[in-house]
Amino acid sequence: MAKAHTPPAPPAAPDPINLREALEERYLAYALSTIMGRALPDARDGLKPVHRRILYGMHILKLDPGTAFKKCAKIVGDVMGSFHPHGDQAIYDALVRLAQDFSSRYPMIEGQGNFGNIDGDSAAAYRYTEARMTDAARMLLEGINEDAIDFRENYSGDQKEPIVLPAAFPNLLANGAQGIAVGMATSIPPHNLGELCDAALYLVAHPKASTDQLLTFVPGPDFPTGGIIVDQAAIIAETYRTGRGSFRVRAKWEKEEGARGVWVTVVTEIPYGVQKSRLIEKIAELLNDKKLPLLGDIRDESAEDVRIVFEPKARTVDPVIMMESLFRNTELESRFPMNMNVLVDGVVPRVVSLAEALRQWLDHRREVLLRRSRYRLSEIEHRLEVLAGMLLVFLHLDEVIRIIREEDEPKEALKARFKLSDVQANYILDTRLRSLRRLEEMQLRTEHDELKKEKAEIEGLLADEPQQWKTITWQIREAKKKLNGDPKMGRRRTQFETPPEGAALELEEAMIEREPVTVVYSDKGWIRTLKGHVADLSSLQFKGDDTLKTAFFSETTSKVLVLATNGKVFTLDVGKLPGGRGFGEPVRLYADIEEGEDIVCVMPYTAGQRMLIAGSDGRGFFVNQDEMLSSTRKGRGVLSVDAPSKAQVLVEGDGDYIAAIGQNRKMLIFKAADVPDMARGKGVRLQRYKDGGIVDARVFKMKDGLTWTDSAGRNFTLPRAELKDWIGNRAEAGRLPPKGFPKNNRFS
Repeated sequence: MAKAHTPPAPPAAPDPINLREALEERYLAYALSTIMGRALPDARDGLKPVHRRILYGMHILKLDPGTAFKKCAKIVGDVMGSFHPHGDQAIYDALVRLAQDFSSRYPMIEGQGNFGNIDGDSAAAYRYTEARMTDAARMLLEGINEDAIDFRENYSGDQKEPIVLPAAFPNLLANGAQGIAVGMATSIPPHNLGELCDAALYLVAHPKASTDQLLTFVPGPDFPTGGIIVDQAAIIAETYRTGRGSFRVRAKWEKEEGARGVWVTVVTEIPYGVQKSRLIEKIAELLNDKKLPLLGDIRDESAEDVRIVFEPKARTVDPVIMMESLFRNTELESRFPMNMNVLVDGVVPRVVSLAEALRQWLDHRREVLLRRSRYRLSEIEHRLEVLAGMLLVFLHLDEVIRIIREEDEPKEALKARFKLSDVQANYILDTRLRSLRRLEEMQLRTEHDELKKEKAEIEGLLADEPQQWKTITWQIREAKKKLNGDPKMGRRRTQFETPPEGAALELEEAMIEREPVTVVYSDKGWIRTLKGHVADLSSLQFKGDDTLKTAFFSETTSKVLVLATNGKVFTLDVGKLPGGRGFGEPVRLYADIEEGEDIVCVMPYTAGQRMLIAGSDGRGFFVNQDEMLSSTRKGRGVLSVDAPSKAQVLVEGDGDYIAAIGQNRKMLIFKAADVPDMARGKGVRLQRYKDGGIVDARVFKMKDGLTWTDSAGRNFTLPRAELKDWIGNRAEAGRLPPKGFPKNNRFS
């Protein structure tokens, strides 16, 4: 009889979940995994997990310095199979970088075979290359088998891997690190180990030392490829204080004289991280596009060392100006960012200063010292226990032999007869007869006395913190001697220089022919240049109903300043402004002025010129035009204004008094000395208004009187005697202006 068919049970109803919460939970887990397990280095040993696992894998394979090389395929396979399940190519790329002397200041791996080059060529496949550890890697692992650090289970749970390495030198700063995580990144340049050790020794002696004090030992990065840092010392100091900033690195070059006045410049060091072949290719492209008018030719004569030769267009070219043009337009000058974002204590991602980074390493070294000392102490205590049992054997040797020969349970009999421990009894039973010589007894007594002495020293060390730091000081000096003792590794490679003064201005003049022009700016924001200094602009035509707003004489090598209502000042190059017979182009094509913001004024840049800037709320300050210059289209924020206030006034600041007038048609005159000089900010209140705000201001010399221009173009001047009714203190309300003052409340 057929069995009745049992219908399948209906599927369980799915549990409803909030999609947003589910995505946030999973993305947070991914972000934490990337930050902690892949991208950010540990502040203590300066390594990311992949580098730590490679070195530990090579330690297991016993690839110490001086041993035989092993295939990188073997190393990569073992590391991937035991510790790092993220793909063989990722592991091999990290291994290769640890072996490249142009990538790592102190390479961790000694490679045999093709490990790539500074041209950007890739390393050979891992089946062709071999590797072993260097002394630097060995020092990072020193004491790893002496309970110096904690271990955790690997991804499969069948082995243990180190959480951090003992790190006998400050590897985080010595070799630097780079990585991009989720929502954060790290970029730390390499440094000179000798300088870092000196700074660490000073920090041990002066625990509260500041970053500024440590900078006397560590002046800046020391890149493997050399180069020249051209930043000011104050900027470098601020970068190390905050842990954020960048370093401007230039290639190192020299001039070589030839026959008959012919000369070339030769680059022997290029900035860190720049591929030489790509650099030369880019320069050649710019040369073909005629964007380097001072350069005639380029040649790569490099062998093992870098040698790039630049020939000038003509022998009359200034080599400094030619190299400045190359620095400006090519990767012969680059910026290396610094963002010391690390895992503090291996757990918390945080941006640290130079002092904090060294303190993290020193605290780790103290912890390593304590753990290794305790481990050694336990070993000594175990050995002393064994030695005590052996010495007892020599005192009762005949009885011990009798018990071993006659007793069925010699271990228990020995323990009962001589009050031995399990460890002592087992050791006696495992001892060979040949060891029971008189000479052996003497050696055991000597060893016992030495171990007793060492035990007392270690116990004293563990109880005395100053002695611990004294030991760490000795270890730091030994690390410096071992790794930085070699002149090739120890000497500083990156130098510091100041760019030649006036080179930028001379470069502008060399790149642009200096000619007189007239800059014309219209009411609707269109700008253009006219050839020569044109005084009569009455016949000038404009687009539609547009009219002339301002015009001034200038030169093609000069600059123009543009103030927007949001308080930003933009810099325009006169040589790049449109010329010819057209109507020009809008200023917004040359500056990223935000939508909804208007242009307050356009004026020529004059080096060192002092200006008075103010917002419609009546607050302002003096600022130098040099502080208003910007090198990008985004401009520079000079006046801070809060909506609905806007930038309103920008006038020359030569004089000892200021006259300000508001929308309420009240004028106030006060001393210019009451207004501060600032680079940026809100400033101070110039005049108080019940309603409205400031319309115009003028800085003047009281001995010459106050001058204004009416709507008919006539000039009026009032001397001091006639201005006494309007002279007051800054931030007062003022009073109605003199008779005949323009109805638009403007001085011109």
